[in-house]
Amino acid sequence: MFSIREAFPSDLDELAAIAVHLDTVNLPNDRGMLESILDVSQRSFAGELAPFEREYLFVLADHAAGRLVGTCMIHAQHGTRRSPHVFYEVLEDERYSETLDLHFVHQCLRIGWSYAGPTEIGGLILLPEYRGHAQGLGKLLSYVRFLYIGLHRDAFRDEILSELLPPLEPDGTSLLWESLGRHFTGLSYQEADRLSTHNKEFIRALFPQDLIYTTLLPKSVQAIIGQVGRNTRGVEKMLRAIGFTPAGRLDPFDGGPHFTARTADVTLVKGTRRVRVAADGGDGTTAGIVCAERPHPPHFVATGARFRMLPGDSIVLPEAARRVLDVAPADEVGCVPL
Repeated sequence: MFSIREAFPSDLDELAAIAVHLDTVNLPNDRGMLESILDVSQRSFAGELAPFEREYLFVLADHAAGRLVGTCMIHAQHGTRRSPHVFYEVLEDERYSETLDLHFVHQCLRIGWSYAGPTEIGGLILLPEYRGHAQGLGKLLSYVRFLYIGLHRDAFRDEILSELLPPLEPDGTSLLWESLGRHFTGLSYQEADRLSTHNKEFIRALFPQDLIYTTLLPKSVQAIIGQVGRNTRGVEKMLRAIGFTPAGRLDPFDGGPHFTARTADVTLVKGTRRVRVAADGGDGTTAGIVCAERPHPPHFVATGARFRMLPGDSIVLPEAARRVLDVAPADEVGCVPL
């Protein structure tokens, strides 16, 4: 049996082992930063932070193995006045010479900022040995975030952003960064990415504000602009299936494409409901995610299950799901069909 719950400070060791497989700003391979992320997440689930300051970290637990095997995150708002959301806008510049009868359409990049940014989902990791699992654990991890957003709609923005990883070199190097960002900052991609988590002044001060013509970049770099990395294509497929589309923007550090959706248009957000557990238990035919919430830790626990809806907003749950969620007849749960 698998369940998804909020992360606890006591998860630090296992979380550090999982972070090795991603090592990005959202979930860095750095114990000190992970401790800070855990602290913010704990206060977010407890409602101790203002809604748009909250950052939620979820973990996937394998109950049979007694271990954590994956993570995912929600940032209620990515981009504030003190720490704006930064991106490259992808534009086109058309040029025509009547004298030469030549027409060109140049792809360009321009740095952009948002001070009241969208809700962001990220930090999605599933340990390699659990990928391709019969229970669709990657989909469960990715989609549980939209169940949570659907249950707490007022605590999230009207747009949701997902920054997908682009094709990177085997050692994690970003070819786009090496061709642009390093020349303007003197920093490595990893150094700049980490610094940007708490200080973005250097981007405004050092990056060019005018159009950057990608035709001046090496062909190998031009070829990957806006592309999704091989290991991230599954995530792209899942996002497209629920309403996300390319936003025409890139991460300024690794060059990964941005996918966005209007929160109200995401199918899983629209399909989320609050219902009561029926007196009778048993398997149903509808595959989905079910969760329980409570005012004390764990504030949120979810699991994948096959359930059956009854008239009057009641839900029939398998006994295993009831045990994992620790719910009884008449208790309120959240659910979304997949």
